Amino acid sequence: MNWSRRGLLRAAAVLAGGAAAERFTAPALAAEAGEGPEAPPTRRPLAERLQVCRPPGDPLEELLRRNRAFAAVWQEAERSGDPVGRARLLHDAWPLHCQVRPDALAEGQKPWAALLCCADSRVAPEWIFASGSGELFEVRAAGNTAFDAGIASLEYAVAELAVPLILVMGHSGCGAVGAALSDHPLTPLLEELVTPIRAAIRPGDDLGVAIRANAAASAAALPGRSALLQQAVAEGRLRIVASVFDIGSGRVSVL
Repeated sequence: MNWSRRGLLRAAAVLAGGAAAERFTAPALAAEAGEGPEAPPTRRPLAERLQVCRPPGDPLEELLRRNRAFAAVWQEAERSGDPVGRARLLHDAWPLHCQVRPDALAEGQKPWAALLCCADSRVAPEWIFASGSGELFEVRAAGNTAFDAGIASLEYAVAELAVPLILVMGHSGCGAVGAALSDHPLTPLLEELVTPIRAAIRPGDDLGVAIRANAAASAAALPGRSALLQQAVAEGRLRIVASVFDIGSGRVSVL
């Protein structure tokens, strides 16, 4: 038995023990939306087909549940020194459990959560939250700050797509936050980018503290700078949550 098979078996055991009990049944939802082997012969309306992967409960809890399943595979892959085997393990054991039909996605979208996160190449929300196309509305920029175009994009997600959750996600080792802490000269545009980060941190903060402070400040700035988002929060239609992703462990922690 080679290592990759052992790794797959261990990862499968972790996922079965830690996440399977919490998993909602995608085939049942697919049947309800006019898809899957038990689907009725008549195709359901587009809105139902686009929401086939929408979780039935709290979207934040679903994101965290999926992240726990991802982190188990991520940590298993860490134990291998073989990059090809590591990629195979991540591919084969990635806990994606549902995918909206491409023909439905060609007609529209109905994401059930939005993210404001960093553009860093190590931070891919689809992987971190084991999500398929059409599930997550993502706004990404270095430093995950509440920048104008990003806020406008999130306003669209809330007003037009009825997204009930915005998760602001910082991450360990963030270069933009590191640049904000540094006194090294930056280009004018980079100076503009780190200005809100510098406003969120305090003198003497280390990188980890500054990353958390920046994520919390970005989350607070969204309703503060957008009357639309503020109203959605006040009416209970929207929740805004700050979090941090630890690249080493693969885990997301809510602040």
